[in-house]
Amino acid sequence: MKYISNTIIWIQNDFRSHPFRFVIEFFAWLITIGCSVVMAITVPNPPLFELYIVWIFGCILYTWAAWTRGSFGMLANYIALTLIDSVGLYRIILTG
Repeated sequence: MKYISNTIIWIQNDFRSHPFRFVIEFFAWLITIGCSVVMAITVPNPPLFELYIVWIFGCILYTWAAWTRGSFGMLANYIALTLIDSVGLYRIILTG
């Protein structure tokens, strides 16, 4: 139970110290969850073009948040995801 209360305190402290970043990260989280739900519901033919656009936007938000947080692992992860998924979007555009 102590882990839950410590986590809640950590979230509150994060919000108090950087409210703008907290809101951006929360919005990016909603975007990624939304994309995952849409993907799961629409398999085997998900709307990849639209999902890629929204997902990449979420990754860019996370990249900014990681940069301002000073988190190298998160920054590297979201830069890589942004680049990889941008290539996927580009390939969808090319193949029409």
